[in-house]
Amino acid sequence: MTNDVLHTIEENMASFSKGQKRIAACILSDCDTAAFMTAGKLGRQAQVSESTVVRFAAVLGYDGYPQLQRALQERVRSKLTATQGGPVSGPGNSGADMVGAVFQTEMDRLRRAAGTVDRGSFDAMVEGLLSARHIYILGVRSSAFLAEYLHFYLRMIFANVTLITSSGTSDVLEDLLHIGPGDLLVAISFPRYAQATVQGANYARRRGAQVAAVTDSEESPLFSLAASALLAPGDMISFVDSPVVPFSLLNALILATGHRKRDNITQSMGQLEGVWEEYGAFRGKYEN
Repeated sequence: MTNDVLHTIEENMASFSKGQKRIAACILSDCDTAAFMTAGKLGRQAQVSESTVVRFAAVLGYDGYPQLQRALQERVRSKLTATQGGPVSGPGNSGADMVGAVFQTEMDRLRRAAGTVDRGSFDAMVEGLLSARHIYILGVRSSAFLAEYLHFYLRMIFANVTLITSSGTSDVLEDLLHIGPGDLLVAISFPRYAQATVQGANYARRRGAQVAAVTDSEESPLFSLAASALLAPGDMISFVDSPVVPFSLLNALILATGHRKRDNITQSMGQLEGVWEEYGAFRGKYEN
């Protein structure tokens, strides 16, 4: 559609049903947040069914809700571009201009994400970690460092954590060979979704393990495979995938889990301090 999506909504407001008017009001009052809501979340916000949200997108001339959502997100990006005086990836944004533009974009992305996180899924993922017989963390390519970050801290809480960052499907399946009922696979992937991660999640589910996904939307191939999912909707800054929202979600997950396992952390840190001191792992403050 060539018209601005908000202008289209405003123009057709009189023809909408009562439920559609509630959806329109939610979008018009806070487009920045609505643009990153799932159809179900927007429906709950507007107090209508998810199917009503899908029909609303069709009434506006879109093939489905994902297309309407992309139009809303594009409008948010356009607004940010205008506010910042040019696209983040443009040649004029260098040095201090680039720093300010990127920071503003990331802060806006975090504000939007904070209002869209499904607290039920978050709590379910914490419970899954706490009850798992063995925890596997899978993330490859640009998601590998997110998996490594989560693994670094979870291994201070649990003794049963395995990290998988191999980018080949065959290597991932080998690492997951013994996964089964009672185990949890945390699969992390964002567009373009790594085939090795999707196949690994599919294999884990077929083996009877629980899958928890950290991904971008309900359109992700991981979403349908997961018992719980943390969604970090976002877009790319130039050719760079932003890790800020996923990192924040993982931090929240680590802190919530750690709060429930405080005694384990205290014991682990005490043991580590003793080992570090015995083997001189770190130099003193005033040593060369």
